[in-house]
Amino acid sequence: MHKTQTPTAVILEPSCEASACVIWLHGLGADGHDFEGLVPQLGLPAAHSVRFVFPHAPVQPVTINLGESMRAWYDIRSMDLQADVDWPGVDTSVARVQQLMSEQVQAGIPAERLLIAGFSQGGLVALEAAMSFESSLAGILALSTYWPQRPNPQTGVQPLTTPVMIAHGLYDPICPCTLSEQTRQRCLEAGFDPLYHTYPMQHEVCAEEVGDIRAFLNKALG
Repeated sequence: MHKTQTPTAVILEPSCEASACVIWLHGLGADGHDFEGLVPQLGLPAAHSVRFVFPHAPVQPVTINLGESMRAWYDIRSMDLQADVDWPGVDTSVARVQQLMSEQVQAGIPAERLLIAGFSQGGLVALEAAMSFESSLAGILALSTYWPQRPNPQTGVQPLTTPVMIAHGLYDPICPCTLSEQTRQRCLEAGFDPLYHTYPMQHEVCAEEVGDIRAFLNKALG
């Protein structure tokens, strides 16, 4: 694959013209390089012609980290991740990600060949952006994340047939596994049938999970 970088993203292009795209959002304090090294481990067939886009979150103060500025999709105000949510910040990032999704479609990637993934707070933004996107997508990948209920829930537009995979560490001390169970329940109540995987790990990605991600991407983009 060929790597290009812009001020806002790391982009990995396939050896032939891209016909599919995965937009992958990193977690708090990381950047677009965080999951770049995972792509070779996925071993996706060249015929899938997948472009990977890893956006950088903006740098902003994060309350829970004593106001220190770092890359963040939105502010984390407390460890009550379900109730104390910076929804205005989430919405700003969702709008940015949906603009990126629309740009990929305008560049020739069919929406049904576009998949969005996110880790930790990037997963919340990925879920919100995907569920309210104007077109059907190839899939949604939610890693070590959570999906709190909005005070004023919005009506989703993503078809119930859109594949969803939720993956989480059983011993995650930052984003407890119970939050992924709640995310799964929200998906089920909305009519989705998500794949749900847990692993004996903390707030990270393990080899077994990489295998499950590979299988999910192969099926969604194959």
